[in-house]
Amino acid sequence: MSQDKLYRYLFDQADVRGEIVQLEQSYQQMLAGKEYPDAVARLLGETLAATSLLTAILKFEGEIAVQLQGTGPVNLVAINGNHNQQLRGIARWEGTPEGDLKQLVGQGHLVITITPDKGERYQGIVALDQDTLAGCLEQYFAQSEQLKTRLWLHADNQHAAGMLLQILPESAKEQEVEFEHLESLTGTIKAEELFSLDAEEVLHRLYHQEKVRLFDPAEVSFKCGCSRERSLSALSTLPKEELESVLEEQGQIAINCDYCGAGYRFDRIDMEALWAGSSASSSQSH
Repeated sequence: MSQDKLYRYLFDQADVRGEIVQLEQSYQQMLAGKEYPDAVARLLGETLAATSLLTAILKFEGEIAVQLQGTGPVNLVAINGNHNQQLRGIARWEGTPEGDLKQLVGQGHLVITITPDKGERYQGIVALDQDTLAGCLEQYFAQSEQLKTRLWLHADNQHAAGMLLQILPESAKEQEVEFEHLESLTGTIKAEELFSLDAEEVLHRLYHQEKVRLFDPAEVSFKCGCSRERSLSALSTLPKEELESVLEEQGQIAINCDYCGAGYRFDRIDMEALWAGSSASSSQSH
């Protein structure tokens, strides 16, 4: 099965574009960093699939961040990625959250931030006032892009998958009838089919009476940007007295990456070298 791939497709008879993403390894790598409760892991998977779909449809080169911020037991879900479909994610929660989106997140907002390599940073915000993440994203597109958009998102702690349909910009008004037809076809997809069938077979089952142009897939991967060097760099911004205290008490300074679970350990020799380097660069700048 062609997992961890995103396909884009067009319909010959309608000004509508579609996407399908199926994730397995990248999703499981993301979950490996922490022991997530089932409901949190599923919401994280839906957000991962959604971010992949958004990354492909929002034309940019650079970075994207999709965040769910709320007052509920799950106060943050965040997926960060780039136009190369390299994604990582994290969630923060209390207790053992259960239920639908509103029960998990409470009152909150969906925040989409795009930071292009060239050009200005863009941020869109909508309330998390729909029953599903897909519904909130549809509201986002209605408000910010004024484009009729439908999403289907599924996750089961092993697989994450999603589909998207969107009317092309500057389409004629009568395309809405075609869109509704394709929307009703796509709405028959079951989560199990998205998890177990190849993308091509899913599309054939849904649209066997339509003419579909399928483009080459994009690989989707989990990529965490953490490293020993970056962790040391982060430590260099903290007060020396605080770090000295930790070294005295524990004999080392430990940093664990929230995204992938990697651990980095620094002893006094590491820290003395860091401080010596910092003071040397500081004296050269004066």
